[in-house]
This record gives sequence, C-alpha cells and structure tokens, in this order.
Amino acid sequence: MAYYWFKAFHLIGVVVWFAGLFYLVRLFVYHAEAAQEPEPAQTILKNQYQIMEKRLYKLITTPGMVLTVIMAIALLTTEPEVLKDGWLHIKLAFVVALIGYHHYCGRLMRQLAADKCTWNSQHFRVLNEVPTVLLVAIVLLAVFKNNLPTDITAWGILGMIIVMAATIQFYAKKRKQDKEKLLASQAESQRKEDEMTGQLSA
Repeated sequence: MAYYWFKAFHLIGVVVWFAGLFYLVRLFVYHAEAAQEPEPAQTILKNQYQIMEKRLYKLITTPGMVLTVIMAIALLTTEPEVLKDGWLHIKLAFVVALIGYHHYCGRLMRQLAADKCTWNSQHFRVLNEVPTVLLVAIVLLAVFKNNLPTDITAWGILGMIIVMAATIQFYAKKRKQDKEKLLASQAESQRKEDEMTGQLSA
C-alpha cells in the first residue's frame, strides 16, 4: 500500500509543479510586456505581476517540486532494484534539468523584480516551452521504461520542438502585424479628427 500512496502523491506533486512552471513563465511574458505600457499603468502592472510571481513560485511551484522529489525518493525505497535500470538514469537526468530550470526561473523572477532582466516577451515565450519538452520525455520514459523506442521518440521530440519554434515565430509575426494595423488605425483616426478640427476652426 505504501507504494500506491507514494505514487499518488508523486503524481499530484508533478501536476502542481508543472502547472506552476507553465503559469510562472507566462507571467514573465506579461511582466516584460508591461514595460511597453505608459505610466502609471506600467508601474501598477509590474508591481501586480511581481506579487503574483512571488506567491506562485513560493506557495505552489516550489512546494510542488519538493513533494515530487520526496515522493520519488520514497517510491525508490519501495523498489530499490529499479535504480539499476538505464531508463531511470535518463529520466533522473531530465528531472535534474527540470530542477535547474525551476531555479533559473526563480533567478529571472528576482531580476524582473529588480528591473535588471534583459529578456523580452519573445525570449520568455521560448523559455515557456522547455518544460513541455522535458515533461514529454519524462512521461514517455516512465511509461515505456526500457521498451521506449528511442529513434521514434527522438524524432518525435525534435518534430515537436520545430513545431513549437514555428508557432512562436508565426504568432510573433501576427502580433507585430496586429500592432502595426492598430497604430495605423489610430493614426488615421487622429488625422480625421485633426481635419474636422481644422474645418471647424475655419
């Protein structure tokens, strides 16, 4: 029964951890974009995102990571022979990378709070896809174990990365076009307003 309890809480920890990581970096995107807003909106938004990021990181994301790691260690105590399996070594390497990513996000959060971060929203959008790749690799290893078809998996993950990169670029281009259209529309409205004002003055 201990194995099932450990596994259940391990999965709960994984869900909480990844949910926190995905949302945290999305907040970074909005935080970076707030720098383009005029005052006082810029300061208000930055302060609000800073509070949200800090609470999310400390109260949800980090506890999720700690629970995941503790329950994983507990699981290994119930079946220590699995430590000899190659698939677990690869999985643990991905988990170590994920923990590094977690702490790097904490560093970026502190830089944003101090207005010392040089990353823009596009950089954060790319960063936000990293845990997706790690999640897919970790889950596939956990499910297939030594039976994982490495060639198909490697090509599949590479294809996923390419699709993600293309999607990010597509939406970046679309956002730029939408912004240009909005500015053009505002300029046209201002021109018409100026014309009307001039006619009334005449």
